[in-house]
Amino acid sequence: MVKRNAFYAQSGGVTSVINASACGVIETAQTHKDKIGKVFAGKNGIIGALREELIDISKESAKTIATLRHTPSGAFGSCRHKLKTFAEDPAEYERLIEVFKAHDIGYFFYNGGGDSADTCHKVSQISEQLGYPIQAIHIPKTVDNDLPFTDNCPGFGSVAKYVAVSTKEASLDVASMCDTSTKVFILEVMGRHAGWIAAAGGLAADEAGDPPHIILFPEIAFNREKFLKKVERTVKKNGYCVIVASEGAQYKDGTFIADSGSTDAFGHKQLGGVAPTLATMVKSELGYKYHWALADYLQRSARHIASKTDVEQAYAVGKAAVEFALAGKSAVMVSIERKKTKRYGWKIGETPLADVANVEKMMPRNFITRDGFGITDLAREYLAPLIQGEDYPPYKNGIPQYAKLKNILVARKLKTRFKI
Repeated sequence: MVKRNAFYAQSGGVTSVINASACGVIETAQTHKDKIGKVFAGKNGIIGALREELIDISKESAKTIATLRHTPSGAFGSCRHKLKTFAEDPAEYERLIEVFKAHDIGYFFYNGGGDSADTCHKVSQISEQLGYPIQAIHIPKTVDNDLPFTDNCPGFGSVAKYVAVSTKEASLDVASMCDTSTKVFILEVMGRHAGWIAAAGGLAADEAGDPPHIILFPEIAFNREKFLKKVERTVKKNGYCVIVASEGAQYKDGTFIADSGSTDAFGHKQLGGVAPTLATMVKSELGYKYHWALADYLQRSARHIASKTDVEQAYAVGKAAVEFALAGKSAVMVSIERKKTKRYGWKIGETPLADVANVEKMMPRNFITRDGFGITDLAREYLAPLIQGEDYPPYKNGIPQYAKLKNILVARKLKTRFKI
């Protein structure tokens, strides 16, 4: 086997465990120095390749790389940049190949969600079209848990744990004050089209009737009248009502409750504000005092409360990506397969990128209660194992200690600069 260099990059919204996948890639590649030369990381994702801004991993110590396993966010920088098709814009693809050739890169590891899977698939295709061999492996990552053909996605388990814990703790707060103060509490969580994160809030309940009393899923059309009646009944019965709302909650016609009117770099609607919108409904129609919270970046960066299962899976998919490439595989996504055993277990699998790109996995209807406001036992059985175990980072003076990388760029070899 000809020894070639590897390129790793992070894409899309980061998570508390994406760097654990980076750690898995780098440490595994470094144990195969007879087959893989240097490992480069793209500064700010695929943009780093286009701009020829490649981080030299060899400048980091083994201890620093190991520290990535418990460091949240994207250590090398991420991006939201969607490649067009080769027919639409061949310049970007030609530039990628030019950079890969200049730095003898033969392995492409892209760590991200659905749009990243699409990018990885396109890179594998243009590798063939332009006659430059690249083994492209997609490493799954998304807090939304909406990638198909994998039991779950690294990044989701830790967000699910954060949301479940936060829901439980906030519920205790509201319950203690509801007689003379707040009657309704709303926690807004991520989830554009799939309600997996909102569903995780349901794990806060120990038995029927426990909060959260209402969960709003993108998969279930929002009915204002039905929602307000449920809130009113719940407050009359319990004295308070706790709601977990997905940012993607929408009306029957597909209009988001919190559509801001703008879009991101991928063309997705910019969301945010479903909690205050719901709170305004509750106040104007029912007159209840309310509080709301936006989990936002906190839910996906909370490494201090990460799921041990999630961390282990994140590292494993990074490790497997390198092993797949060395085995000659390309244009595949590393997947997680749930074992069909009484006690939860999982193993690594794979699926063709052609099947993954631009496909979203929604909550099954049988995971949502008949009234559309809660999770079923089936959902609980699926979700509960993913939040199991603690994997605390080291602390110093009461603060978690995370990796600080040098992120030194390799010398440019191309005279031209690429503008994005």
